[in-house]
Amino acid sequence: MTAKKTAFNDIHASLGGKLVEFAGFEMPVQYSGIIQEHLAVRTRVGVFDVSHMGEFEVRGNDALSFLQRMTINDVSKLTEGRAQYSALCYEDGGIVDDLLVYHCGSSFMLVVNASNIQKDFEWLRAHVKGGVELSDVSDAISLLAIQGPHSLGTLQKLTAINLKSIEYYHHVREKLAGVEMLISRTGYTGEVGFELYFEAKGHLARTVWSAVFDAGKEFGILPVGLGARDTLRLEMGYCLYGNDIDQTTNPLEAGLGWITKLNKGDFVGRDALVKVKEQGVRRKLMGFTLAEKAVARHGYPLSIDGSEIGHVTSGTFSPSLEQAIGMGYVAVEHAQVGGTVTVGIRGKQVPASLVRVPFVHKS
Repeated sequence: MTAKKTAFNDIHASLGGKLVEFAGFEMPVQYSGIIQEHLAVRTRVGVFDVSHMGEFEVRGNDALSFLQRMTINDVSKLTEGRAQYSALCYEDGGIVDDLLVYHCGSSFMLVVNASNIQKDFEWLRAHVKGGVELSDVSDAISLLAIQGPHSLGTLQKLTAINLKSIEYYHHVREKLAGVEMLISRTGYTGEVGFELYFEAKGHLARTVWSAVFDAGKEFGILPVGLGARDTLRLEMGYCLYGNDIDQTTNPLEAGLGWITKLNKGDFVGRDALVKVKEQGVRRKLMGFTLAEKAVARHGYPLSIDGSEIGHVTSGTFSPSLEQAIGMGYVAVEHAQVGGTVTVGIRGKQVPASLVRVPFVHKS
């Protein structure tokens, strides 16, 4: 199957982006280099094309009750203009996907992971009851993430709305660079940042991209690929579906108890999660730092005194800390901050210290 292309594909190619297949899309993994792009976001401003993400619209009189039943967070707490991090679970408590829920007034928008678009849509559609209209609008929407300390200064030049007035996890529908869009104060990097949702047309993509880069030129703005997106999110301890969470993991062991609202009423997976909470989790997702520069990869074993007590879910070299970091599931009796484990890397046991996440603390 031929990989799909976002409206920015020609731009990525013209900038020398290294294009790879990712979740069915041809996407840039890097441009000038992962470390350079990573540090640009941490210290200046960077731009990500994340148009491969999926978007669903949920409308109808029963839209709220439907989302309350399908997601683990409390959607009733949302008011128009707010967004919420949440997840879908199977009946056994395993995670279908993590996602964002946007309250857009007369409708809700769900933003899901690119690799799960079809699976998520079919899962939701199979549970539709009553007055609910569910639409997959992923192909109609372009999405740019502008992240970093100077993201606000960059974008403020392009819109009349006071961007400082948009609180974290809030959004507005306004014009930016002359294009009507949803401007969301969200992102996956831990930095100040915004995500821009607008119509997926090539001429609009070029308009917005060019305007953003012209506005950010004084701040040393850079295009950023998927490689730095991963190192940035891991420094913050953010879960990645398919690595840190999946259908075999539940939100409570993954450190997502803060979005799991067991008291909101019935939802898919609630009974299983109540049982997990009552009995206690058997393992916990923990952060760790390595004593050497060797990178811990997904699936590598975590051990104590030669006995395996867990496995790595994500690992990388942190450009901010100049140190190898990772996350992994550890048996609960060994999941103590300050504890020492070893990571099996190419036949060698490399010492690692269990730490709290995030690895990088932002003010």
